[in-house]
Amino acid sequence: MATIEECRSALDKLSDNMAGAEGDVRSAAALDRSLSCRITDLDITFVGRLKDGRIEVLDTVQGPPPDKAQIRLTMAGDDLVAMVNGELNFAKAWGSGRVKLEAGLRDLIRLRKLL
Repeated sequence: MATIEECRSALDKLSDNMAGAEGDVRSAAALDRSLSCRITDLDITFVGRLKDGRIEVLDTVQGPPPDKAQIRLTMAGDDLVAMVNGELNFAKAWGSGRVKLEAGLRDLIRLRKLL
């Protein structure tokens, strides 16, 4: 099972990858939205913002997020680490229910470019 530190490091790496992207991926990541990433097996949530193509983690809270973020991810810690390391395909994990992504319809349309 991934640790809190490994999950935080994975989010930092994902942020770096998005910041270095170009073209459609960069434009999809250029949203300014509140973001939460719930790690079910650790019962924690990283709360922050997707802004200027980066994920900015502002807080880590125990349990579910205190407020409903505009973009919400839910998954196990091992799945987060595996996705960021390229060992787990996001689209397949999302389709199978291992990863949940919730957002408004317009945001989902834009975010699909990241898949």
